Amino acid sequence: MRHAALVLALILVAIPLSAQQGEAFDVDAATRAYLDRPSPEEKARSDAYFEGRYWIQLWSFLLGIALAWALLHFRISRWIRDRATRVTRFATVHRFAYWLGYLILTSLVLLPWTIYTGYFREHRYGLSNQTIGGFMGDFAKGLVVSAIFGGILVALIYSVISKHPTSWWIRGALVLVTFLIIGIAIGPVFIAPLFNEYTPLEDPEVREPIVRMAHANGIESDQVWVMDASRQTSRISANVSGLLGTERITLNDNLLERTSLAEIEAVMGHEIGHYALHHIWKMIVMLGVVIVVGFAFLRWGFERLSARWGAQWGVEGPGDLAGLPLLAALFATFFFIATPVTNTIIRVQEAEADLFGLNAARQPDGFAEVALK
Repeated sequence: MRHAALVLALILVAIPLSAQQGEAFDVDAATRAYLDRPSPEEKARSDAYFEGRYWIQLWSFLLGIALAWALLHFRISRWIRDRATRVTRFATVHRFAYWLGYLILTSLVLLPWTIYTGYFREHRYGLSNQTIGGFMGDFAKGLVVSAIFGGILVALIYSVISKHPTSWWIRGALVLVTFLIIGIAIGPVFIAPLFNEYTPLEDPEVREPIVRMAHANGIESDQVWVMDASRQTSRISANVSGLLGTERITLNDNLLERTSLAEIEAVMGHEIGHYALHHIWKMIVMLGVVIVVGFAFLRWGFERLSARWGAQWGVEGPGDLAGLPLLAALFATFFFIATPVTNTIIRVQEAEADLFGLNAARQPDGFAEVALK
């Protein structure tokens, strides 16, 4: 039945006349033929959604800065620190306890904004399938994951600061990069299944072309996984994720249900391209450099701001837990300013994966169709 659906989908894919192969084929005309397919109303709606996300990025940054200022100015962060230090005499527990208080407070304050951007706005554009209960359930799971792994990271960073007061910025950067690698490695196996169910793709008509393409490009896995993303979103997506033996090929159920085999192969060729071109490791190296520069900015900014307002905020130095909102605000500021750099890294890799996928899958019309979706 699935095979019949795929055949029907292939039949229903109408390749524009200007995009059909022939002696007079012109790539620019073919591209324009696909780009002209959406109506003006659909283009306007798409533009509004994506341009709105840039405004959300700005307002999220400003809200975070305002919240950090409030926590410092009204000495709320100092109050949380003082309560955390009363839990036990162990510094590691102090750091973890402070992080829990900080995380819960900031998450609750920003919850209305989180619900608007992640739930109501996504429903407005027809991209969310969740009920508010489902959304809040995922929010709660994310909070627990952030509490555990964020607490570990904060404890490690502040341990580095206390032991190496002059070189903490470079050592802290290395801790964060190491944590990033561990997160990428364990994410597909231990984190992602908390939010979605992963099941093996059984249909050989879909699985076998993906596996052949994977084997041809250095991925030895014979297993392809399907994620039930439709419980949350109507978006189509796929990925090749993991590191150090946790690699897995995954596509979401929306991709299976809404696209043809040609489109699926085009998407998977792109995702396999990320793996074959070693984009994960390259991304780690490039982000590692950005993170090191970011930590240098942290040290520079913290020293100057704490010298000016530290006494007023009750912050005694970079090793003082009460200064975490300042570190968070400085780090957010750095990455906001560095957005063109990080966006360039991402877009270059996406363009490379596009070219790789077109050559690996040999489905240019499938790629065009799925890009429109």
